[in-house]
Formats: sequence, C-alpha cells, structure tokens
Amino acid sequence: MSTVLVCDDVLPVRESLRRQVGSVPGVTRTAGAAGGGAAARTAPGGPPDVVLMSCSHPRAAEHIRSWMQARPQTAVIAVVAPGDGDTAGAAMAAGACAVLVREPSTPELTAVLHHAMSVSDARRAAVAATAQEDVPVLTEREQQVLAGMSRGRSNGEIGKELFLSEDTVKTHARRLFRKLGAADRAHAVAIGFRAGLVR
Repeated sequence: MSTVLVCDDVLPVRESLRRQVGSVPGVTRTAGAAGGGAAARTAPGGPPDVVLMSCSHPRAAEHIRSWMQARPQTAVIAVVAPGDGDTAGAAMAAGACAVLVREPSTPELTAVLHHAMSVSDARRAAVAATAQEDVPVLTEREQQVLAGMSRGRSNGEIGKELFLSEDTVKTHARRLFRKLGAADRAHAVAIGFRAGLVR
C-alpha cells in the first residue's frame, strides 16, 4: 500500500493526474505539489513512496537526482511529452525508475505505478537491512564504476572510460550493489552520495 506525490506546476493538470492516481489499486494516499524540488519534499502527510515528476520543468532531472539523494527509497516516475526521448533519457540517467507519457491511459498508469511500488518496496527493504551496518569498503574499481553511474553513464560508456569490457563493468556493478545493499543503479548512487562514497 503506497502513497504517491504528483509534482506538476499546472494545477488543473496536477489535480487531474492525482485523481487518476487515486483510483489505482494499492494507492492509499495522494498529494500534489508544484515543481519537484526541496519544497515538494515537505508536502504534508509524510514522505511518499512514489513521486510522479512532470519533466516539463527545465530542472526536472536535477529535482529527480535530489530526490534520490535525499530519499533513496523513493521511486520516481518521470512524466514526459510524447516523443520526447531526450528528456526521458535524462530523467532515467538522473534516477527515475520509469517513464510515463503525459495523459496516460488508466491501464498504462496502473502498470507503471505498480512497477514503481515494487521498486520502492525493494529499496526500503534494502535500506532497512543496511541501516545498522557500517559503510562498506569499495575497491578502487568499484568506486570508479559507482562514480560513472552517478554521472549517468551506461555500463558500456563506463567501460570505455576505464578501458574495461562491459561484462567486467557489470561484474564490478553487481559486487558494489551487494556491498551497498542496493536494489538498482539509482539506489546505489543515492546510497553512495549519502555515505560520502560519491561526491
């Protein structure tokens, strides 16, 4: 059972999407906020499990990255205009777990929200499992791979920068995920920022 925050500067759009989100099974509470930065994180009712972030705002990718650093267990869904692949890619690189085209059908919204809820659950479990543990020690290669992830690089791009094969990068990534207790790349980067492993 999840709480969902809808972030959009246009009030009618925000409230329409919020009503649609509220009809999805498994959503227990919805909230709305303009923008998506620090002010949105203080929305009443406590921190959300899932955030729908409108990417019409020029700083949307920065806001997504800030959410991941401040609340790594939150799953962010980027809401983009049809055909806007560049914005969708930037949002995913910043840490969004999924992309949703603006004015989605109810089945599309339901499928993406359920995926995001499962991501949030996995991240919350990982945070709880590592809460009492010391910050893990990463090897130099693992730190380099994590730094590449924090810049939005793909495994192939990280491999080219470090003169490693993509498979080797994937091996280092799996090891650092295990050490950090991370559920995915965005979660690993968020934990890295919070632990001072990435700057």
